[in-house]
Amino acid sequence: MGTDAGLLVAEAAPPAPPPTSLTRTAWGGILLLALIVLCGATTRTLFAPIQEVAKASLSLSDFQISLVQGIAAAVPVAIISLPLGWLADRTTRTRILIGLAIAWTVGTIATAFAPNFETLFLARMLAGVGGTCVVPVAISVAADMSLPASRGRSLLFLSMGNVFGGAAAFVAGGALFTLFSGQVDLPFVQLEAWREVCLLLGIMSAVLILPLLALAEPVRQEVEQVNASFRAMASALWRRRAFLAPLFVGQITVTMADVAATIWAAPVLSRDFAQSPGQAAALIGGVLIIAGVVGSIMGGVVADWGHKRNMRGGVLIGAVVAAAIGVPAGLFPVMTDTTMFGVVLLILMISGTVCGLVTATAIAVLVPNEERGTCLGAFMILGTLIGMGVSPILVSIGSQFLGGEAQLALSLAIVGVGVGVVSLAGFVIAMLNAPKPVPAAIAA
Repeated sequence: MGTDAGLLVAEAAPPAPPPTSLTRTAWGGILLLALIVLCGATTRTLFAPIQEVAKASLSLSDFQISLVQGIAAAVPVAIISLPLGWLADRTTRTRILIGLAIAWTVGTIATAFAPNFETLFLARMLAGVGGTCVVPVAISVAADMSLPASRGRSLLFLSMGNVFGGAAAFVAGGALFTLFSGQVDLPFVQLEAWREVCLLLGIMSAVLILPLLALAEPVRQEVEQVNASFRAMASALWRRRAFLAPLFVGQITVTMADVAATIWAAPVLSRDFAQSPGQAAALIGGVLIIAGVVGSIMGGVVADWGHKRNMRGGVLIGAVVAAAIGVPAGLFPVMTDTTMFGVVLLILMISGTVCGLVTATAIAVLVPNEERGTCLGAFMILGTLIGMGVSPILVSIGSQFLGGEAQLALSLAIVGVGVGVVSLAGFVIAMLNAPKPVPAAIAA
């Protein structure tokens, strides 16, 4: 997903001083970390392409699905974000990675055997927490494996792992579902096709833990002690509220649109366009891959271009334009054919990716270094709770208000356009209230 909060933190990390002991970038370790992030993103997103079949199998409602896809991961992630960050700063991070990998592996395998809503909720909670929290921890490890000159490229590998992991959940998940729906079954088990998909990918994830056991904890290259109290955190945010509040609103509502689209696009394709789970997954997976690559390139280019403009908040020009394009793109669920559905969905996801990268750049260049971590920590918590937790529920409640689950597409379109308008307003206000660039950031 282009607006993942963990990746926003990664993109906005300030340039670090030269390391004291590293002589070259450990690219083998970086690639393993990227693979781990990819696996976490795949298992975190895996339920989306098969949720319609699982819904029927377990006799669930759209509202229950929205809880499984939103609240199950969002609330625990928001709760453990700060403690996890504290642990990552003070303990062995490779052990944390192993623990998170075990969590999403257990959650994915448990999904395969979930007999009811309650068990499914807990299983997806484990998968979601592990797959989401792995990103910032992996970023911390990768930074200490990299020379400053190659740190951007190192984090790009992790970013692409996250992007392709989400896409792989749709492409591989849909293909496996189609395979297991035919004459092929896993040996030694007789399960429904969607359950066999979860079981196989859970087993594959367990195998991936083995090389992770050999990953050595790198020496911390730059150490900065930051032990801000809640009062200090609130004070830092409050001083810049005229800029940060609308910026947060703009980015969080972009996240809401992207999350809602990722979760509900496949059910809309199944219900309104008669697409099989495999067909829907292939279409959405392709969209996510293209949007991740194109959006990342466009976002980086327009952010740098805007920052060089001699105007207040110029760095946010790209976000304003992308948010404006994203408003009509929120109508993708009510397109008349699958081609237009896919094209407009692609535009929406590219817009979201651009907004995420521009927002990250804006925080990096407009917020002083000593306040940056506080701002990003607050964003990750709010972005997770609201962006990931609320938007799936809004869509399901909206469809009930409009007449039932048959109105899912219309509800998704209304939510997408609505949060798009709010996002556009947020970015415009943030641009008008943006502070002057931080001199150190400009020099960097």
